[in-house]
Amino acid sequence: MNTERRCSRTWVRAASVPTALSLAAALVVGGCGGGGGGTASTGTPLSVNVPLMVSDSSSEDWSSIQVTITSVVFTSAAGNTGNLLPAPLTLNLEQLDDLAESLPSASLTPGQTYTGAILTISANPGDVALTVASDPESGFPEAPSTAGGPNVIPAARTQIQGATGPAGSRTVTVPVRFATPFVAPNAGAASSASSGIDIEFDLAHPTFIVGHVPLGGGSTVWAVNFNGPVHHRPLGDLTRRVLRHMYGTVTGVSTDNTTLTYTRDLPTLPLVSPETFTATSQSVAVQADAVNGTLFYDLDGKTHSTIRDFSSVATLLSTKPFVRVAARYQQDGTLVATRIWASATFNTVFVSPEGHVIHVDNVAGAGFTVDNADGRPIHLAVDANTQFFFRRPGSAADVTPIGTGPSFLTAHDLVRGFKVHVTPVDVTAVPMVAATVDIESAPYEGRVSGANATGFSLTGGFATLADGYSMTLEYIDASTANGFDPLTGNAITGFKYWDFAFPTIVTSGAGAPASFTAATGGTVTFGGTAGSFYPRATAYTTWGDPSNANGWSARAAVLIPTVFPRTTVASGVNAAGNAFAMAAAGGTTPVTVDFSTTTGSATLVYQVDRTNGVVTISPQDITSPAGLAAFTAGLQPGARVQVAAVPQPDGTLRAYVVNYFTGTQSQ
Repeated sequence: MNTERRCSRTWVRAASVPTALSLAAALVVGGCGGGGGGTASTGTPLSVNVPLMVSDSSSEDWSSIQVTITSVVFTSAAGNTGNLLPAPLTLNLEQLDDLAESLPSASLTPGQTYTGAILTISANPGDVALTVASDPESGFPEAPSTAGGPNVIPAARTQIQGATGPAGSRTVTVPVRFATPFVAPNAGAASSASSGIDIEFDLAHPTFIVGHVPLGGGSTVWAVNFNGPVHHRPLGDLTRRVLRHMYGTVTGVSTDNTTLTYTRDLPTLPLVSPETFTATSQSVAVQADAVNGTLFYDLDGKTHSTIRDFSSVATLLSTKPFVRVAARYQQDGTLVATRIWASATFNTVFVSPEGHVIHVDNVAGAGFTVDNADGRPIHLAVDANTQFFFRRPGSAADVTPIGTGPSFLTAHDLVRGFKVHVTPVDVTAVPMVAATVDIESAPYEGRVSGANATGFSLTGGFATLADGYSMTLEYIDASTANGFDPLTGNAITGFKYWDFAFPTIVTSGAGAPASFTAATGGTVTFGGTAGSFYPRATAYTTWGDPSNANGWSARAAVLIPTVFPRTTVASGVNAAGNAFAMAAAGGTTPVTVDFSTTTGSATLVYQVDRTNGVVTISPQDITSPAGLAAFTAGLQPGARVQVAAVPQPDGTLRAYVVNYFTGTQSQ
């Protein structure tokens, strides 16, 4: 299969204005030039070019979650658009952690208000391919992938929920409601930094991939559910989006040497060796950074230089036309290159390990391991010349190393969970030595402690104990620009945070640190061997903020619900219809689980049924009398439940997601 590579969300943006649409799982895709388009359902031509992007958030248990999106349609009161994708798009969602993938521009009706999107995803056996990570969570039922070969779950053990259509043409339709309407700009309209749309695939969502062990034992069946984990997350400033590296074949340099043009190449999926590609008709124009400089790497000659136009490399590119490009958006929608890698062969620009950091030698700083795009763990050595970059579009920092050599590792400035793209000194060396490391996303995740007015600590634990860390993070400076409020569009400065299930309800401003401190002060105790549970969060960090000029600072945090496995109902739904009690395996004290039935912020509830070997995940709308009644009936004492919730200061749990199980279930 072929795939567009890059980013944790999908975006659409206008050629004339900086508007973006992000389809995230999380992946982001940004369009520049190229095709797209179509007609509205009424036959009216669509005339405003809008770039399209996709994004996602990551899951620790999988190194690759490969899906194929065949159609993206925008909905409006006046009628739906045609398919905004010029061709089906195959993506590894794991590579789009807080990143954007650039797609061809789409065409929309100027002034039209769009209220949602409909995604169509291929759902034949094998269309959704799951590859196990090399070091998944403790107790994960699948064997890890190894350097000798990835562990890809057989198609027969993957069941895609909601699939319809005849054999060989099965698809699943995923409707997504925009949190705020999206108005297509008029041609030549003034730019608006807060007009983007981000549709995110949340890979860590408790009901996205649900495993079921057959009654009596046997291999786990994995149910993949797109209803719920795919949602709208409004976009802030387009120019701050980090784009995934693009691959292409150079077609020319402008006469004034300011702009490089290449045809987009899509690497083959699943990966092959040597890697091949499919050429597209999408033409991409990217400018050199005339102010900060663009770093240019000749991978064949093993040399690099800083360029401010393409005059010095135009001849070289005529003989080494294959490129990998790290670029950023300008406010007017054009692309500027921060780094360019060139070679005479596609495989050379492609063989650059990309994925999540799995292990780091934080003692000697000798190297680190990445779960590569093919599912194999790749160890990379670090020497005194290894340079570390942090993708921070819009400033010289995007092309300036933030650290060099082993000391960057020993300071815990690279840890498990970071998303990186590495360029080796020599792709044939064993082990490879990292020449440059692009840190594309720098999340710290774990138990929150010590939150106060200036910062907080995160303690992360993993199956491999040596990967654990305890990191104290300061909030970014109160004056640091930090995007826009998803609902109001108002500019945000300083630290912000939100609940996992409600990305549009952002807490920011002067009161955000105190609010975050209160939200993370709870502990829940089941007693016995079940132990205690504490609030958890993911902190997305930035480097070199005034609050910490030589390190990481927290620009945003997401409260993460803890998933409680092997739990049962201790007592059913109360008379008020807003809580029940849950017992944990090995525990002695039931814990109260509060849930919400309020429209717009209701707890997500799913009935998970296994009958005759078929797993069915059915959402229940508990804002309706019928949905609440079904949920209440399912929560009888002793019934199996799986709850994802945040511990509260009063010792209760606030539920984000509740799965209740029916049919034949393994105990």
